Amino acid sequence: MAANTIPIFPLTPKVSWGNVATANTAKDGTGTVVTVFTAGTNGSKIDQIKVRALGTNVATVLRIFINNGSTNATASNNSLIHEVTIASTTLSEVAALVDNDVTITKNTTETVVPIPYLPAGYKINITIGTTVAAGLQVTVHGADY
Repeated sequence: MAANTIPIFPLTPKVSWGNVATANTAKDGTGTVVTVFTAGTNGSKIDQIKVRALGTNVATVLRIFINNGSTNATASNNSLIHEVTIASTTLSEVAALVDNDVTITKNTTETVVPIPYLPAGYKINITIGTTVAAGLQVTVHGADY
């Protein structure tokens, strides 16, 4: 299918997600990972990555990897592109848990998502550095070309 051109716009909206609770301390994208997004046939645009605690958790670090669409068991297929500190949380029925939008500061007035585009078949995989009790849900908002 031909993508939109001049200028190029995404064709099909896409939202996907995954939950992670168990630590994987490998910094090369190997081991147990959670795939939270896979690019479509013509590639994809990523607009937002959100991380939500699913209850009471200790602090951890969320690591985001790009995988080239092949097995993540081969380290050279993965690239660690961003890390986010996730603060400890305590479940409450009267107050919202902290929302974590994953961004990179571009300049003094703009922030951008750490992965703006993905080639066809590439994946976004996530891991955490410390096992957490309730888990984290990572949701990716984007679109396929």
